[in-house]
Formats: sequence, C-alpha cells, structure tokens
Amino acid sequence: MSKIILITGGSSGIGATCARHAVANGHKVALAARSRDKLERLVAEFGADNALAIVCDVTDAEEQKTMFEKVAAHFGRIDVVFANAGLGASAKGTENGDIESFREMVMVNNFAVAVTAKYAIPLLKASRGHLVLVGSLAGHSTVAGSVYSATKWFIRGYADNLAAELSGTGARVTNINPGMVDTPFFDSAKPDALRPDDIARAFLYAIEQPDHVLIPSLQIYPRPQKPFYDPNH
Repeated sequence: MSKIILITGGSSGIGATCARHAVANGHKVALAARSRDKLERLVAEFGADNALAIVCDVTDAEEQKTMFEKVAAHFGRIDVVFANAGLGASAKGTENGDIESFREMVMVNNFAVAVTAKYAIPLLKASRGHLVLVGSLAGHSTVAGSVYSATKWFIRGYADNLAAELSGTGARVTNINPGMVDTPFFDSAKPDALRPDDIARAFLYAIEQPDHVLIPSLQIYPRPQKPFYDPNH
C-alpha cells in the first residue's frame, strides 16, 4: 500500500535519498526544509503527483504546525513522519565547543524533534502510522565531551518514551541509528562511511513491515576499519 511520508530535513543527504527510494517504491512524500530551491528541484524530479515541498524551519513550532496542516490538507492523511532534520557540532567536546553551536544542536536535534512528535501523534493515531526518529551510533557510545552525542542519547531515550505513549494506539515508533554517513553533513568526503542509500534501504525496511511487526530500534553501521571508540581521537 502506498504511504504518505513526511520527511523533515528532506532537501538533501539522508532525507532526500530516503524520499527518492520511497517514491521509487510507490509512496508519496512531503519534503520539509529551509531551502526552497533544493526542495523544488526534488519535486520536479519526483513529479508533482508524488511530492510536495514545504519550506519550514523546524525550530519554529508555528511553522511546524503549518507544515503538518499543509501536508494533511494536500494528501488527506499522513502515514509516516520521518524526523530526520539534524545538526552537527562545529568543534569537538565541551571545553572547546561553541556555546551557540550547543544551542543550535539542542534546538534542532531535540526541541524540534519533540515538536515534530507532538504534531505527528494525532495524525499517526488516526492513520495507525509510523514515527521514525534519526538517532546515531553516537547515542550508543561515549564520545568525550560531545554535546552532539548527548543530543542523540536524548533521541534514543525519547524514542522509547514515545513508543510507551503510543502503546495500544496502533501507531509505531522506530529509532534508526546510523554510523557515519557520507553526506553534506560533513565538510569532506568520508570514503569508509555508509552511503545515504544504505540508510534509505533501512528506512523502507522499517516502514514497510506488516502492521503486526514493530522494529523499535535499527542500528546500521559501516563495517569497522578500527574500533568504534578510539580514546586517542
């Protein structure tokens, strides 16, 4: 069955690639991000019948509220909400980190995700749909002083809390935890990292399971070239 999928952070990287795979599998997508030009290029690629572009700053709760209203009005329902928008650190650790970077990471990686979940829940209860959160390997390991890692530990716990809140409603929650992915998230290429296509396949695997199947957490890591945690780096 074709699903209506809303993806935040949908203009590039993991979000855009998941959308591309979803449309290829017969689903329809609403893509939300701040970059109108990138969104419109994706809609042109996918076709106006299959995709909707919404300019949205996810840290603005009112803009998110409007985003959900537009998607529901356009497609009639929402089956999957993919809280994919995320932000990394500008410097390593806490002592050497930038205070404004801390604020931005918490707002995008945590606050905005909570707002997305709040507005998604009534719609996903109605459709017996699926809420997917993007965590990280960084939320399953200790990264010295990393505020970014801490925001992903939040996602790990919050996904469990949301699953408990939605228990018995027919809606599902999945937390996808990638290792390093070679995307524009980084300033340089990462040849040993995962590719966005790897995450897209995992995303579709999770959301296309039959109704009686729940995948609470899905870890997808690159084959290690060295230990996951190196205390010297």
